[in-house]
Amino acid sequence: MTWRQQVNVRLARRAGVQLVKHGGGMRLVRNPPRELHRPGFIFSSVRSGSTLLRMILNSHPQIYAPHELHLAHIKVDFEIPAAEKAVEALGLSERELTNMLWDRLLNTALDRSGKSILVEKTPNSVLMWNRVAQCWPDGRFIYLLRHPAAIVDSWRRARTRQSEEDAIKSVTRYLRSLSEARKALPGHTIRYEDLTTDAEGEARRLCDFLEVGYNPEMIRYGAHDHGPVQAGLGDWHDKIRTGEVQAARPLPPTKLTDELQSLAVDLGYAAS
Repeated sequence: MTWRQQVNVRLARRAGVQLVKHGGGMRLVRNPPRELHRPGFIFSSVRSGSTLLRMILNSHPQIYAPHELHLAHIKVDFEIPAAEKAVEALGLSERELTNMLWDRLLNTALDRSGKSILVEKTPNSVLMWNRVAQCWPDGRFIYLLRHPAAIVDSWRRARTRQSEEDAIKSVTRYLRSLSEARKALPGHTIRYEDLTTDAEGEARRLCDFLEVGYNPEMIRYGAHDHGPVQAGLGDWHDKIRTGEVQAARPLPPTKLTDELQSLAVDLGYAAS
């Protein structure tokens, strides 16, 4: 996305409309009504501490941060062409129906939680950050960063069968999207390294961003029920199960590709 397009997207969001690709250009579309208001989304790479952050947030009495919901893989599908034509005749589309499904799903989950603010944390959501922002123009975005070398190291520890080359490709894809999102959408940035050394301070700043008062129970996340802790729903390893914020591992001596090195600098990490 060019600089001019980024500015146009921000201006459109403030005006209550969206810039949507149409043909070879863009067109303005008024934002549709949503049931869920001002949801939060944690945008991050895999293996960046998003499960830890969501459990800290979920320990707040007003914040509901569920396990990974994988919205990218929850879609509306038309079984016959006539069904698609019928929906189009109503002025809707497959994309908007999927948006409505996502919105109802998250709003229902929030209602059942008994809390007032929802924050969603599935890492692959950052790969469709523009789609999320279009669905919820009033969304609030939390950018969770971690040094790329540490991410690659953690990814390889979690997926021992994956080659280092494949791990680097995956991490690069996530960080590329994360960098794009940060340039296009205003939000709150937090670093995993800071979260593990000053959990209370980072939790306080997050509460300010989400406009709720800080609650000391947040950093004692092990004292709260966070639902299933298992593969496919977030981190499930021993470290997260301790219920306490653990120190980050020392930065490994990983040789980064040129693109990962560039992304590291772009995300605010010193060149190695």
